[in-house]
Amino acid sequence: MAVGLAGLFIEAHPDPSNAKCDGPSALPLDKLEPFLVQMKAIDDLVKKLR
Repeated sequence: MAVGLAGLFIEAHPDPSNAKCDGPSALPLDKLEPFLVQMKAIDDLVKKLR
């Protein structure tokens, strides 16, 4: 994030507690959009400041 984002790899699942694998590291789908909005805002800010 220090110089901006080129891409993100995010594990997401509608119900991480019932995922067959990687549930503890998965982002619930209902939190995906707000997370991406925050990441985009940070990316825009970092790129503006460099």
